[in-house]
Amino acid sequence: MSGRHDGTRASDAQDAATGEAASLDVALEGGAGVPPDDERQPDRFSDALRQIVGGGVVISILAVVLALVVGAILIAVTDPGVQRAAGYFFARPTDTFQAAWNVVSGAYTSLFQGSIYNFGRPTFATGIRPFMDTLTYATPLIVAGLGVGLGFRTGIFNIGGQGQMLIAAAFCGWIGWSLHLPPVLHLVVAVAAGFVGGAIWAAVAGVLKARTGAHEVIVTIMLNWVAFYLISYLLRTPGALQAHGSNNPKSPAILPTAVLPPIFGPQYQLHWGFVIAVAATIVVWWLLERSSLGFKFRAVGENPHAARVAGISVNAAIVWSMVIGGGLVGLAAVDQVLGTTTGGFGSSIDAGIGFDAITVALLGRSRPLGIFIAGVLFGAFKAGGFLMQAANDIPIDIVLVVQSLIVLFIAAPPLVRSIFRLPTPGPRPPARPTSKAPVAPSAPKEVAAK
Repeated sequence: MSGRHDGTRASDAQDAATGEAASLDVALEGGAGVPPDDERQPDRFSDALRQIVGGGVVISILAVVLALVVGAILIAVTDPGVQRAAGYFFARPTDTFQAAWNVVSGAYTSLFQGSIYNFGRPTFATGIRPFMDTLTYATPLIVAGLGVGLGFRTGIFNIGGQGQMLIAAAFCGWIGWSLHLPPVLHLVVAVAAGFVGGAIWAAVAGVLKARTGAHEVIVTIMLNWVAFYLISYLLRTPGALQAHGSNNPKSPAILPTAVLPPIFGPQYQLHWGFVIAVAATIVVWWLLERSSLGFKFRAVGENPHAARVAGISVNAAIVWSMVIGGGLVGLAAVDQVLGTTTGGFGSSIDAGIGFDAITVALLGRSRPLGIFIAGVLFGAFKAGGFLMQAANDIPIDIVLVVQSLIVLFIAAPPLVRSIFRLPTPGPRPPARPTSKAPVAPSAPKEVAAK
């Protein structure tokens, strides 16, 4: 019996020593009582925070912030007053910093007062007018950005906004000055004609992409030039789009029954085209997120091969995406022809909106709400840039540089993450295995003799 008890005590001592050695190994890895990385439970809160902080929304906001910072540096460097103060920087460095602060703060204050609210106006109605101008400039950018973003969600890079706007302008403009219809009906028919015009011109690229595999970037670029020269020719041809009795390449004025009426009265430029933009944003959101057609668009955009295996017609999705997207871009021409320049349009009616819509769609991450906000932001740049130039003698090109920098930073999310030290969204990388010192096997327990 004494031998059995002695063997049991020896075995227990050996087990205790083995447990102490294992605890020492765990303590060396990260602290006593802490399990290894591969055995830890995932922290859902930290993972969610990682997704939010490193996600596309934060990247877009920080891209705008970085662009404004770089724009401020350019404003300060190109200002003559700052350059003069920099000539004696080492004698009085504060003069240089003060001059830079004055010009940058004055420029961005003018940008705010020219786009949001002007506190120097006597009444609220006149002070809010800059914001109404911002929404006016933003309206065509929103609808055109929705059209481009819809193509992005389907995996199509539609850069034919200029051509689609020109054809849509010809369609809705001709209806607007040629037909004599009742007021509401005339406006509805003209708006629908603009949508159809843009859809038809975009459908050409969509069909070529689906049937022959022609790259949509090349096709839409070529169609831009075809539309430009075609509309320019028609605007110089009497009896086509040229105003009767005029030698200028300009169309006739729109009849009053086809003009988009102002929303808040004649003191503001904002018209019902903005209401159409809001409605288009809601419809596109429903189309992409709640309809079967939108599901097909997103599936083709994510993986066309998997979508084809699942029974989705990739060619049909491409064509319909281009048709709907081109129609939305055509609404930007409707806004211009029937709302902003009702006295007649020329071949420059697109005003760069077709290409600015690409930037708006990128900034909005091809999401309807994001595109709407991005359109308002770029509308603010356009509305406030004029006052910034007039009040502070700052080149309007600075605003264009800021817009270009926004695109640059959005196109390089790793750069923004590295500057602000943001985490990369997605699952955490697996923990690297750590080498452990081998633990001596425990001695076998003695079996008590029966």
